[in-house]
Amino acid sequence: MPLNPFLPRTHIAYFAMELAIRPEMHTYAGGLGVLAGDSARSAADLELPMVFVTLASRAGYFRQQIDPDGRQRELPDRWDPALWCSPLDAMSVVTIEGRQIWIRPWLYVHAATGGHQIPILLLDTDLEQNSKADRTLTHYLYGGDDAYRMKQEIVLGIGGIRVLRALGFDIDTYHLNEGHAAFLTLDLLGHFAKPRGKGDRGGTPSEIAEVRERCVFTTHTPVEAGHDRFSYDLFTRLLPDLVGLNELKRLAGRDQLNMTRLALSLSGYVNGVARMHADTTARMFPGHRIHAVTNGIHLETWAHEAFARLYTARIPHWRQEPAMLVRAIELSEDEVWDCHRTAKSDLIARVKETAGVSLDPEVPIICFARRVTAYKRPTLLLSDLDRLAAIAARHPFQVVMAGKAHPHDSGGKKMIAELHQVMRRLKGKIAGAFLPNYDMDVARACVAGADVWLNTPVPPMEASGTSGMKAALNGVLNLSVLDGWWPEACIEGVTGWAIESGDRSKPPDGAALYDKLGGTVLPLFYDQPGRWRWMMKRAIGYVPNYFNTHRMMRRYAVEAYLK
Repeated sequence: MPLNPFLPRTHIAYFAMELAIRPEMHTYAGGLGVLAGDSARSAADLELPMVFVTLASRAGYFRQQIDPDGRQRELPDRWDPALWCSPLDAMSVVTIEGRQIWIRPWLYVHAATGGHQIPILLLDTDLEQNSKADRTLTHYLYGGDDAYRMKQEIVLGIGGIRVLRALGFDIDTYHLNEGHAAFLTLDLLGHFAKPRGKGDRGGTPSEIAEVRERCVFTTHTPVEAGHDRFSYDLFTRLLPDLVGLNELKRLAGRDQLNMTRLALSLSGYVNGVARMHADTTARMFPGHRIHAVTNGIHLETWAHEAFARLYTARIPHWRQEPAMLVRAIELSEDEVWDCHRTAKSDLIARVKETAGVSLDPEVPIICFARRVTAYKRPTLLLSDLDRLAAIAARHPFQVVMAGKAHPHDSGGKKMIAELHQVMRRLKGKIAGAFLPNYDMDVARACVAGADVWLNTPVPPMEASGTSGMKAALNGVLNLSVLDGWWPEACIEGVTGWAIESGDRSKPPDGAALYDKLGGTVLPLFYDQPGRWRWMMKRAIGYVPNYFNTHRMMRRYAVEAYLK
């Protein structure tokens, strides 16, 4: 059996609705999944005793197509698990609406550069034992209505924990990456519950303590509206016999089943994904202790090949010991610049091939690439075209953008159309391109090939963010609002720049962005190239040496897993 090497040494299970394993496997939507994938890669590098659990997502999130008017169209992004994974013999079952739904796991084995392997299980309901509708429950990532989403989360949480038992894993600690898998806590509660009278299915304090001892919860959402909620009518229809309703309301919220509240109530260790986000979460959910474990990136995955070769030659062991990258400040500026030019050339080639736009390698590229939604303000850079054109007349620059809007986010989809319209209006003044179907491959090109990485969220709505960390690893300088991870990393004029408002009660606006871009960033690029390259080395030396998933996973191991 392919799992035999893993069973005796694996004691920690990490659950995530999405997990970016490799670009060809469409099991992720964005940053949450990429973080989970980087966590798995670092877990393998560090030889942590872990198994990762996610959904097969055979139809993916969606493949983004942009029509001639700049409007997003969503197409299925199908992939075949059999091309990359092995089917496992064991199956498990969950009962939803009185029907048995069978779940079979696929196994993907991730091997670290050093040779250590970890298992990743992908849960699949596309089985002949299931009804036609139930066979598609694990197909569409974040698809469907509330009932579909809740069924998916039942499969992930309850089905996932039962699959682990069926396969023979002996798990001590369950790590919930967001609240999507929080139903596993209810299965655990039933597992530890002592027999009682008919109709009494609530957890006693000692039983709840047993569950909390085994569960770790990482929350990524800094606004109340972003947490998954379901009606209790839906819950009692889908899972009528799982837990007493009164007890569930005490754990998950009186009016609606809030998956974050359920995870908070039944997890002994809870953390936010940046210091600022942990403070925000503590204010949202008073009474819970919220630790701060700032997100990171897997360095080997996100370093451009040119930079990876330079680091290997000049800073041995940087992959396994990211702290060694502080020595980047001693690198030759010419070597760093040569690597950057190679990465920039690759991005320019991709833009030409994908968008049909020719960019100038001598002109700085400003890149904005992330999920397109209102709070991230993707249109802020283009909010005053006259002022933007005036800045470009003095100091030319180019713009590359990428990102998907959620299929139900009409505002985000409207923004994508607006971005295309504005780029057409700026033609001849500012070269610009939008790269469709933002995924890991597009992200790698952008974070390595840009000159300036732009981030403009409305604070405190950016929980963490990791794309700027990837950019810094490749010597790209961040220009960002002080939100998420950036307050911890920004050394003004050294690792990048902050976009700040004169009125701290309001988020920085377009004028603040233009002041910093036109008054500081672009003049430095053109007038002080030596200082620019000096900053590039500091970004490499001071950012990824701390903001990496090796440091993050070591903290989880010491503070959460081995408590």
